[in-house]
Amino acid sequence: MSKPGKTGVGRIVDAFGYSMKGFAATWKFEAAFRQEVVLGLILIPTAFWLASTHVELILLIASVFWVWMAELANSSVEAVVDRTGSEHHELSGRAKDIGSALVFISLVLLALVWGIVAIHRFFF
Repeated sequence: MSKPGKTGVGRIVDAFGYSMKGFAATWKFEAAFRQEVVLGLILIPTAFWLASTHVELILLIASVFWVWMAELANSSVEAVVDRTGSEHHELSGRAKDIGSALVFISLVLLALVWGIVAIHRFFF
């Protein structure tokens, strides 16, 4: 049985609105997200200059988007954990730490992809 509510185009329009609210909330409340968006807005145009092939371009841009997705996931976990209470709980801390690790790994991936493509472009 499906959930009650809109279907078809109405559901897609609603989902788009929820996504925009999510972006706005993350922008408003998460400084790291703002920094990563600004970084991405610099890196994405740079990717068109740096990439030698369409595959490199896709990898460079995808690594930026992956950082944004990881930060959105981390921010959603933090919001849910913070909503449940301000007292210290081992599982709450673990959830936040795991979200942070997700962002860290995405940033390492970004650095690896950009570093490898840059090395290939300038040294080979």
